[in-house]
Amino acid sequence: MKIKFTLFAVLLSSAYSFAQQRDTIKSQEKLSEVVVTGQFEPQSIKKSVFNVRVISNQDIKNLAANNLADVLNQYLNITVRPSGTTGRSTVSLFGLDAQYFKILVDNIPLVNEAGLGNNTDLSQINLNDVDHIEIVEGSMGVSYGANAVSGVLNIITKKSSKYKWDINASVQEETVGKEFSLFDKGRHIQSLRVAHSFDQNWFVSVGATRNDLQGFLNDRNGKNYLVSDFTRGYSWLPKEQLNGNALISYHKDNFRFFYKFEFLDEDVDYYNSTVQSNYSPTLGSYLYADDKRYFTNRYFHNLNLTGLMFSQLTYNVSVTQQKQQREIENFRYYLYTRTEGMNVSEKDQSMEVLSSTGTLNNFFNDKRIDLQIGYEFVNNKGFALVQKENNIITPVSKTLENYDFFVSSEIMATERFSIKPGLRFSAQSKFDNQYASSVALRYLFDKGLELRGSYGNGFRTPNFEELYANQIFDGHFFAGNENLIPETSTSYEASVKKYTSLSSGLQISNTFSGSYLDVDDRIDMAFIRNNPDTGTPENQYINISKYRMWNFSTMNQFRLNNLTVNVGAALVGVSQRIDNAIMVSDDRFLYTFNLNASFSYNIPKWKTIFSAYYKYNGQTQQFVAGTSEYVLSKIDPSNWLDASVRKNFFKDKFEVTLGARNIFNITDVNRTRSSEGAGHATASTTMLAYGRSYFLKLAYNLNL
Repeated sequence: MKIKFTLFAVLLSSAYSFAQQRDTIKSQEKLSEVVVTGQFEPQSIKKSVFNVRVISNQDIKNLAANNLADVLNQYLNITVRPSGTTGRSTVSLFGLDAQYFKILVDNIPLVNEAGLGNNTDLSQINLNDVDHIEIVEGSMGVSYGANAVSGVLNIITKKSSKYKWDINASVQEETVGKEFSLFDKGRHIQSLRVAHSFDQNWFVSVGATRNDLQGFLNDRNGKNYLVSDFTRGYSWLPKEQLNGNALISYHKDNFRFFYKFEFLDEDVDYYNSTVQSNYSPTLGSYLYADDKRYFTNRYFHNLNLTGLMFSQLTYNVSVTQQKQQREIENFRYYLYTRTEGMNVSEKDQSMEVLSSTGTLNNFFNDKRIDLQIGYEFVNNKGFALVQKENNIITPVSKTLENYDFFVSSEIMATERFSIKPGLRFSAQSKFDNQYASSVALRYLFDKGLELRGSYGNGFRTPNFEELYANQIFDGHFFAGNENLIPETSTSYEASVKKYTSLSSGLQISNTFSGSYLDVDDRIDMAFIRNNPDTGTPENQYINISKYRMWNFSTMNQFRLNNLTVNVGAALVGVSQRIDNAIMVSDDRFLYTFNLNASFSYNIPKWKTIFSAYYKYNGQTQQFVAGTSEYVLSKIDPSNWLDASVRKNFFKDKFEVTLGARNIFNITDVNRTRSSEGAGHATASTTMLAYGRSYFLKLAYNLNL
């Protein structure tokens, strides 16, 4: 740690010496995309020391994307992991699951019932008022604290309009595989957004979206099926969501504030595949199933203020209150009468967060040097029902707090060379104090060539389940561990980007990057002992495993007049040492190759855009626990293709988008598993999607 402080002090001292020079640097750079993730203030993507990938509003429209899962299927190094049995969709980056990847809304981590910013259900994030999405890969612990290990995704929402009135209404109908009807099958989406600029200073907007997914039957027979052959219910659970948001914003001179409110109300229906029979004097002989519903609601309040202090210092302060809660309703469904009984509801999980984050920068007049100091205070109240001995369900409620302080400097040593060091200190109520540090570099060569590199270390704090969960019943003992320590990580990243503009009008952007990530003290469930009284094997979460990853990727864009083509590829190697205290996995590197491509062609005369997005997910491998050793499991490769045509009518007031998702009709992919001590293999399938679907979206835009 002394080395980190010394390095930072040296860099800061050098920065101050630059600040003594009052020469003005004239930037010849033309502003392109403006990004905010990891920046002191909004700036062009070329000025960013970090590599920032942008998903534009046009991409969101072309994909007719309603939630974040609809978008991220197409992007390199990102894997969306849907579950038909829970209705959740989470994200994996570089093979690390959603606990290591932080999702933000306007730089604020988004709560869910199991965490803050991480382990987020992508299907619960609505895109109705999104301006664009920014992704930064690698450790971002200095800027965003705990759990920003593999990267961050920042959703930037709309906060202004060039029109006095901006009204958008849309209806979207979509098949689920081959299943569709206007009310009982398919996916049905309606949304409305109204925004008004009172004058040059005041802006308000309100919006609401309803997303009704009627489930995917596949080889199942729905809720009213009477035969006891385990085919009742759905392969993909029915889900209905209602999202709403409201914003009020004021902007005058250098002062700006906005207050944003969002809510989510979600109902997921689970229909048991087991049909049972019984008899009562009242009902006679009857058939029934024990079903359940999951009710999730989320509230999000964010107040943000930015402005100047002492005519120079720039401040940015946010105060946020969020809560997400899930309830489970268990009930008995009587199949003959199609009625319910014995309904019992209880709160299953919740997370309530009160937090504040703030920064102060622009300490120097010389634009070649900037210094930022900041804080983040988080009060996190978690609740869950855990299973104790004798199947007794017990509520657990805990409060975790952290008080973080960070400092970062951005130095333009020359007109070409920039350096950005940073350090974060996190005082934890539950764990020992944690630290994160980073150094990022950027060098601009001639002829549009850019070189970037970064080093960072960060940490992941144990989640509520790892600390407190218990599943203790006859013959089973799986327990949380309040003595867990945070995982620590180190990452390195380097990239070369080249911009080329030809006389023909062709513009080319080529990026080649490589990265390395090392995670220590990984948390895994491990055997700890055989109970001396019962002989039951007891297992508990402990810090025992290790993870390493390296990645080489390239992204290339070609633009000529109205045509845009993107092509990318990535090769990822992952090494995991999994240790459950009985057996240890092989830690050799396992490799995956991914490829993506997209094209968009605009015909202005027709007011029509044709677009297609393709993703190849290569074979993935991982070690899984067998009876006496870890064995290698392989998931077959898959291809994903989305395409659409978007056309405007009536002076751009009416917009029609017609398209298809998952054109290659992917549903299940094969998973093979090597048998122990033999050359044989067992096979199973993993449900990846519900097949090819078609959509039609009608949107009305009134701008006055």
